[in-house]
This record gives sequence, structure tokens and C-alpha cells, in this order.
Amino acid sequence: MAQLTLVTPALSAAGARLNYGNEQTAGRWARLLAPAHRVDLRASWQPGDPAGALLIALHARKSAPSVAAWPAERPVLLVLTGTDLYADLPRGDAAAWASLQRADALVVLNRLGAAQLPPALRAKTRVLLQSVPARAAGARPARWLRALMVGHLREEKDPRTLFAAARLLRERADIRIDHIGAALDPALGREAQACMRDCPHYRWLGARPHAEVRRRIAGANLLVHASRLEGGAHVVIEALCSGTPVLASRMDGNLGLLGEDWPGLFEVGDAAGLAAALVRLRDQPDTLAGLSHLAEARAADFAPEREQARLLALVNDLLS
Repeated sequence: MAQLTLVTPALSAAGARLNYGNEQTAGRWARLLAPAHRVDLRASWQPGDPAGALLIALHARKSAPSVAAWPAERPVLLVLTGTDLYADLPRGDAAAWASLQRADALVVLNRLGAAQLPPALRAKTRVLLQSVPARAAGARPARWLRALMVGHLREEKDPRTLFAAARLLRERADIRIDHIGAALDPALGREAQACMRDCPHYRWLGARPHAEVRRRIAGANLLVHASRLEGGAHVVIEALCSGTPVLASRMDGNLGLLGEDWPGLFEVGDAAGLAAALVRLRDQPDTLAGLSHLAEARAADFAPEREQARLLALVNDLLS
């Protein structure tokens, strides 16, 4: 049994209880590793802090000070987030690139993530799909389609595409849209409130506890995930593990979880395409049922025991 240090800067905002994806990943990994190793979970590491046999760091740029300060003789496992893969690294962020060079192994959280890296770095990159416990489906509406979007209101999650789709569907009383997420961008919060005033079947519910979010996902007819930038969204996995169909934007972070052949896709930023897909799924119950069956089949990819086995194997390889 080894002592491991696991850092994620998301913990510095954890007091707000906003259910950041990196915070969820770090907490879950600490639990999955605990039977075999002792885990020191912290927001950062600096000289003078207790140092484990291995540093596991989430987020190449934000964890760069911890990675740079880590003792040179001890290995580093770096987990690349969506912001790393699709924003910081393409922009040439020096701190993020330095973290990649220092790391002994890299992890991406969707099957297409490694394609963003230079060939020289792919050899030390592993795909590790995240997991959530399976949950039985809730009582889903039959008289209308309940679509749910989960994501804090910020540009990366592209709530404006959802707002525009809701306006296109304002006359469809049989298509109802719930939206969960804190207004991290106050301007987007004001736009959500305006959308509620204009569209009687759109509801912005603000931030909600994670247990409630999972319950609402399980009880929705489908999950909408409109992100422009994503490394591997927990909410998509939570939907699949509840048998809830997913209607997602066509971008690598979604395709790397759902599969490039996933039938429930719309183009990034295409509000008309999203609205048309919602209408089709409401008006064609067999299509929605088929997407539900496909979600149930995909859920096996995200079983906790599968993630745990792969994570432990990677950690033990680095320790040896």
C-alpha cells in the first residue's frame, strides 16, 4: 500500500458545492484507490507538504505549479481536462505544455482525446472512461417530452443554443425543457431568466444538489448536452447509466463517450437542429425508445469496477 498525492484545483471552489466535474473525478478516484492505497486529496501541492510516492494531478494548466514543484525522482500521472485538450494546449499555454512534458503518464477521459496530442506524447497516454453507479429509471412523463440540460451557465456549455431552441419551440406545449446549473456568467443567468419569461415551457432551476440532479436525469425523457468544449462530461455518463437517452452536440468530448455513430447528435451551436431533433423524438416515440435502448447498452462502458481496475493497473505500473 502506497501513499498517493492527488491534487485538483477544483477543491478550492468546493465550498460553493457547485459539483464541478474535476472535483467529482478527484473524489471518486480517491474512493476507488482507497482499498489499495492511501490517498491525500488536496487542492495543490508545494514543497514542505507531505509527498506521496506518486502525484496524480487533474488539469495541466491549473495544476502546473504542483507538477513543477513535485520531486523529480517521483512519478506524475496527469489527467487532461476538456479545457486542457481543447483550449489551453491548442493556444500554446506554456504551463500546460510543461506539465505534459514532466508527466510520466497522461490520462484522457474520452476515446478521442489522445488525437489532440502530438504523436510523441500519445505513447504515454491512456484512455480512462469515468464511471457512475447505475440507477434505475424514474417515472418519465408520457403526456409530454421532458428534456433536461445540466451544466453551469458559462460559454463552454453553450446555454445560448438551448435558449434559442426553447424559443423555436415555445408553441409546443408537449416539449418541456428544464435547465440545471448555476449562473457562473451573470449575463447568461439574465438570459436564462429572459428565456423563462418568453417561453412558458422552459424552466431554469439554478444549481441543485447532486442527488437531486441524478434523480432528475433518471426521470427525464432525455438529456440535452450542448457543450462546445468538453473532456468527458459526468452528466452524459450519468444519463447513460440511468437509461436516459442523450441528445448531444457533435464534438469530440461527446463523441468520445457516446461513439461516433451515436444517432442523437446535432451540430455545435445549431439551435434549429436541436429544436428539430426534440420535435422528432417527441413525434416519433419509436425513435426515442431506440435511443433509450442504446443508452442502456452503452452503460456497461462506464461501470465503476471497470474504471477502478484500469486506474489501479495504471497507478501500480507507475509505482513499479
